[in-house]
Amino acid sequence: MPHSPKLTSHLPQFTRKLAFKAYFEQVRDGLQQVETRIRQQADFFDPGIHGYIEYATDTNGKRIRPALTLLAARATGGCAAEHIDLAVIVELIHMASLIHDDVLDNAQLRRAKPTVNCKWGAELSVLLGDCLFAHALKLCSRFSDNTICRLVADAANEVCMGEILQTQRRFDLKLTPADYFKIVSMKTGALFRVSTELAAHLNRQSPLTVETYRVYGDSIGVAYQIYDDCLDLFGSEDGSGKTLGTDLKKGKLTLPLLHVLPQLDGQRLAAVSETILHGNDEDRAALKSLVVEMGGHLYAVRKAQEYLDRAVRMLEALSANDYADTLKSIARTFGGELNALR
Repeated sequence: MPHSPKLTSHLPQFTRKLAFKAYFEQVRDGLQQVETRIRQQADFFDPGIHGYIEYATDTNGKRIRPALTLLAARATGGCAAEHIDLAVIVELIHMASLIHDDVLDNAQLRRAKPTVNCKWGAELSVLLGDCLFAHALKLCSRFSDNTICRLVADAANEVCMGEILQTQRRFDLKLTPADYFKIVSMKTGALFRVSTELAAHLNRQSPLTVETYRVYGDSIGVAYQIYDDCLDLFGSEDGSGKTLGTDLKKGKLTLPLLHVLPQLDGQRLAAVSETILHGNDEDRAALKSLVVEMGGHLYAVRKAQEYLDRAVRMLEALSANDYADTLKSIARTFGGELNALR
């Protein structure tokens, strides 16, 4: 596939610097408790692996899932100690999934520091991720309400199944956008939706309200993953703090490319297929340019916006308060940043 400098120089500038944290100030006190609790978890492991757990949990992550948990809690009646527990558990499961992701992708950088895989290799990383998964479910068993443990376990299971399906469909040119949305809803949406759903459930809200917050979380999660996939294609490592460009190298076909593939035929499709299967960095750069030229990133932005619009609509059906308004503002601001890339 010929390289196109003109198009490559005009790739959309996706960046990791999303304006979420400004909205998290409303729950800063709760997030500080979550942060402290996460860093204390290493003390519950054998001294021989304390250092590994400490390294894995000592991150400067955005804590989006815990923040959404706390905001949803305050929007539905108040934030109790159980909400802090839930936020810690969800974030530990997320951390475990990232450790496994970095093994699968052979990523060297995560949150601007070497990954666990980079420092200690795949075998230890897989086991460390397993430890965090198991520890999170152990913490979850302390809830008196069995529904909490069951739904968290279901979400953790969905995350793993989503990753398996994604790995199974690598280099699969028959993957459709519908397949992609199913995988994304499992591997990313699951933890977002359990965060907001269970926050409302813990406050003994009605089934309708709990379902509303479930759909809100899922919608934000799917939109976020679409954006993250665009970042991997079009972002820069300097601005993101993590290894990028792994999706295409590893055969993960994400939404911008999936939009383009059905538009190709004959020699053009054969050339793109060859790039996906055997291409080098120059070939992949040209493919990214083709995706932009054919509207792939615009399609992805539009679909992410649809999910964000759904998130706002769900909350508008409920009684308004400052925290619910903040949750809506998060979706609207995220949508504004997406639309700036059109």
